[in-house]
Amino acid sequence: MRSIASLPRGLTLATALLAAQSALALEVPGPLVDTAWVEENQNEIVILDARKDIQSFIRKSSAGEVGGVQACGASGSGGGVSGHIPGAALVDWKDYAVKEKVGGIELLDMIPSKADFEKLMQQSGVNQDSAVVIAHSGADINEVAFATRLYWTLKYYGHDNLALLDGGVTKWAAEKRKIEYGRTKPSQGDWQATAERRELLATLDDVNGIIQDGGAQIVDVRTADFYLGLTSKPEKVAQKGHIPGAKNFPYQVLVKSGDKGTTFYSAEDLRRVATELGIDPTQPVTTHCNTGHLASSGWFVMHELLGNPDARLYVGSMNEWAADPSRKASTKAE
Repeated sequence: MRSIASLPRGLTLATALLAAQSALALEVPGPLVDTAWVEENQNEIVILDARKDIQSFIRKSSAGEVGGVQACGASGSGGGVSGHIPGAALVDWKDYAVKEKVGGIELLDMIPSKADFEKLMQQSGVNQDSAVVIAHSGADINEVAFATRLYWTLKYYGHDNLALLDGGVTKWAAEKRKIEYGRTKPSQGDWQATAERRELLATLDDVNGIIQDGGAQIVDVRTADFYLGLTSKPEKVAQKGHIPGAKNFPYQVLVKSGDKGTTFYSAEDLRRVATELGIDPTQPVTTHCNTGHLASSGWFVMHELLGNPDARLYVGSMNEWAADPSRKASTKAE
């Protein structure tokens, strides 16, 4: 029989072995990775494919692997891109951007609960020490933002070893890399949320505080026609225009789209353009859009690519802010 005295030593050895395994886990090289890096490290990473159009993940389109790629910002989802990187787990938009009632108002695209998000990540095959790469169809900014929002949510709940695939599946397929179809069946993961990083999140109270007292920049990443109140999505936003004081940093200057996917501009260019538009990328900033979807791409640029630790995402965005008619939207350039 083992002596009681020997147990601590055995436990210490087991702990040391686990620590050694964790230390050997692959670390992503930065917030963006390219297709070559993903292919080279495919067996050591977990690939999550963030999409709203589930069929584009599962089924081959009539145009082939990649066809009919839409221009940046075009309506629709998927843009003709079909299939996915081998082994990638599909993560459905509606599972991490959920409806929530706040003050009697049903809000769109809010944060899932900690328990629900843990379950989603575990079902997607994510472990506590996983190096996670988030893919997307790559067709346009809408698709990129499905990925940046999932990235933000993982970061919010404490996971740091993650990156975004620049160019998405469109770029992957355009380079003649292998594409698969159908659903994948990931092994059950053990991922758990280790934090709720409120410093990444802006609430309605935070935004009202900024309007009244300053202290941070508000940035609207929608196109100028939405920002200036020329058009709107009334089914999502009750007023035309933007949050008073917000500057426009439209998504067209964040990414470039083409037949080889939608990719981010260089950090140097992004910093320069932000400055030209009157935005200081080194100072506190809160991003918004209609529902916190596109705004996540602005947060990703500010926080991850430009290294601004004081960048926050207003998840409620205009959907929440404009719901109360006593809060008036602005339609002037600021």
